[in-house]
Amino acid sequence: MPFVTKKIVPLHPIMEKKTIAILGMMCAGCSARVEKRLNELEGIQSAAVNLSARTALVEYDPQKISLQQMKDELGKIGYDMVIEEDRNVEAIEHRAYNSLRNKAIASWGFAIAVMAIAMDWISVGGKDISNQTMLILSLLNLIYCGRQFYVTAWKQLIHGSANMDTLVALSTAISFLFSTFNTFFGDQVWGSRGVEWHTWFDASVMIITFVLTGRLLEERAKNGTASAIRALMGLQPKTAHLVTDGSAGARGCGGTNCGTIAEAPISTLQPGDIIEVRPGERIPVDGTVLSGEHLASHHSPLTSNIPPMVDESMITGEPAAIQKKEGDQVLAGTMVKQGTLQFRATEVGQKTMLAHIIEMVQQAQGSKAPVQRTVDRIALIFVPTVVAISLLTFILWLLIGGTVMLPQAILSAVSVLVIACPCAMGLATPTALMVGIGKAAEKNILIKDATALEEIRKTDALVIDKTGTLTEINEEFILHSSLESLRPHAREAMEQLAAEGIEVWMCSGDKDERARAIAQQAAIPHYKSQVLPQDKEYLVRQLQREGRHVAMVGDGINDSQALAAADVSIAMGRGTDVAMEVAQVTLMGSDLRRIPDAISLSKRTVGMIHQNLFWAFIYNVVCIPLAAGLPYLFGLYWQITPMWASALMAFSSVSVVLNSLRLKFTH
Repeated sequence: MPFVTKKIVPLHPIMEKKTIAILGMMCAGCSARVEKRLNELEGIQSAAVNLSARTALVEYDPQKISLQQMKDELGKIGYDMVIEEDRNVEAIEHRAYNSLRNKAIASWGFAIAVMAIAMDWISVGGKDISNQTMLILSLLNLIYCGRQFYVTAWKQLIHGSANMDTLVALSTAISFLFSTFNTFFGDQVWGSRGVEWHTWFDASVMIITFVLTGRLLEERAKNGTASAIRALMGLQPKTAHLVTDGSAGARGCGGTNCGTIAEAPISTLQPGDIIEVRPGERIPVDGTVLSGEHLASHHSPLTSNIPPMVDESMITGEPAAIQKKEGDQVLAGTMVKQGTLQFRATEVGQKTMLAHIIEMVQQAQGSKAPVQRTVDRIALIFVPTVVAISLLTFILWLLIGGTVMLPQAILSAVSVLVIACPCAMGLATPTALMVGIGKAAEKNILIKDATALEEIRKTDALVIDKTGTLTEINEEFILHSSLESLRPHAREAMEQLAAEGIEVWMCSGDKDERARAIAQQAAIPHYKSQVLPQDKEYLVRQLQREGRHVAMVGDGINDSQALAAADVSIAMGRGTDVAMEVAQVTLMGSDLRRIPDAISLSKRTVGMIHQNLFWAFIYNVVCIPLAAGLPYLFGLYWQITPMWASALMAFSSVSVVLNSLRLKFTH
C-alpha cells in the first residue's frame, strides 16, 4: 500500500476569546440583535455584547470562522466590527463624540429658533410665514443633525429589524410631515370643517435635540465607567530606554560594553532586550533584574550603588516598595522609586502581567450577568411592541372622536414612539457591571466575569487554605519549619467575614496542634488538620450539601480541586498559575481584607443593577399611558407631549448611567 499522510484533527477545537469593538449600537435592541446574530454563526461558541462598552466578548473556533467573516455578517445588519490593527477605536470614538457634540449644539440652535417662533417670542410675519420659516429650520435640523437616525432606521428596515433610531425616525418624520401638510393645506382641510389645527415643527426639532443631548451626556458619563481600564492602560509607558552595545542593529548587551542607550517605542521591544529604568519611571515590560556592575559605564558609582527599590502597589496592592536584586522579577507598570534598574525583558506586548490583567478586566466587563439575558430577550421585541402600541393609540383616538381627533391621535401616537425608549433598560446592567468590576480592579481584586460578581454576594461559608494563603512563608520557614507567621490583617479580615454572618473554615495539612494555633490566632472558629487535596474538596461539597453557598480561597495546585468545586473560587495573585486559572476571583497581593471587600462590592453592584432595572421598567410602565393620553379618560386634559417625551426619554438613560457611577465613590 502506498504511504498516505493524514491530517490529525484535535478532538477539542482550540477556541480563542477576544473582546472586539462594535460600532453603531445605540440601544438595548441593537446590542441584543448583534449578540443574537453572532451566536447564530457557525464556529462561535458564545458571544456577549456590552452596550455600555460598545464591545462584544466572542469565544470562537478560528478554524471555522474568521473575524472578517463576523465583520461581514454584522455589516449586513448595519453594524461595524473593528478588527483592523490600523483602526484606532479610541480615535474613532473621539471623532464620533466630537461629531455628536457639534450636532447637539447645532440642534439646540435650531430648537431655540423654532421655539421662539412657535411661542411668539419673536415675530417673522403672519401665521403662514411663521410656519414656513419653522418648516425650513426643521428641515435643516433633520438633514444635518438628525440624518443618522434615518440612515440607521433604513438599514434596520431593509434587514427586517428595528431599534431606538427607528422610533426617533418615525416620530420626527410623522411630526414634520403632518406639520408640513398643515402648513399648506391646514385651512382648506381642517379650517373648513371647524377643526382647530396646529403644526408641530417644534416637536420634531426638540425630539432630535433631546435625543442627541441625552446621548452626549451618556457618552460623557460612560467615559467614567471605563476609568479603571484607562488607569490600568496608563500604567504602561509609551517608550523605554533600550541598552545596546552601540553597533548597528544591536539589540542588547550583557557585558560591560553598554555605552549606548536609545529611546525605543515599547511596541518594538523583544524578549531578551536589556532595558534601563530610572528613578520615577515606570517599568515598560516584564523582565528579570540584571546585576548592577555594568551601570558604572554610564552612571556615577554613587548612582550605581543605590539599591533599586520598586513600588508594585498598583499591581499587587502591597504598599511598601521592594528592593530588587539580581534575578528578581519585575512587572510592567510598576515604578522605580530609587536607584537605576537594568533588566532583561522576558514578556512583552500582550504577554505581560499588566496586559493579562487588562484583558481579564475587559473580558469581565464585557460578560453578562444572568439577569441581563432576560433584558435582552425583552429588548428584541420591545421596539416592534412600542410601534404596535403607538398604532393602537392612533386607532383608538380615531374611534373615540373620528377625524376631528386626528391631530390628537397623531400627537399621542408620536408621544408613545418617543417616550418608550429601551436605552435605559439596556444600560441598566452593563453600566453597573463596568463600574463594579472596575472598582474591584482598583482594589486589586480581579473578577473573571459578571456571573462571578453576582455569585460572591451569596457567600455564607468560606473555606480557606492555611499555608501560603492565610499564612506567609520570607526564607526562615524553609530553613526552620517551626516558623510561620500569620499574614498582616488576616485576623481583621476573618473578623469582618464573621460580622457579615459568613462561617469560616481553615484547612491545613499540618498536625492538629499547629493548625489549631493558627486558627486561634486568625479568629477562625472551625478548622481541619492533616487534610489532603481531596479532603478540601470533600469539605466544600459537604457544606454545599448542607445548603451553604461556599467560597474557597487558595493559592496552590493542591487547592485546585476545592477551587473547582466551590460556588465561588478565590485565588491569591502570588500563588500558582493553576490556582489563578481555576479561580473566578484573583486577589493581587496578600491582603485578605480584599475578600470581604469583594463580597461587599458584589452586594452593592447587584443592588445597583436591580435599582436600575426597576426604574427603567417603571419609567415605561408609567410614561407610556401618560403619553398615549390616558388621563383624558378621567377628565384630566393633560398628557406628555412629544417634546417632553423626548426630554424624559433622554433623562431616563442618563439617570441610569449616573446612578451606576455612584459605585465609584463607595469605599
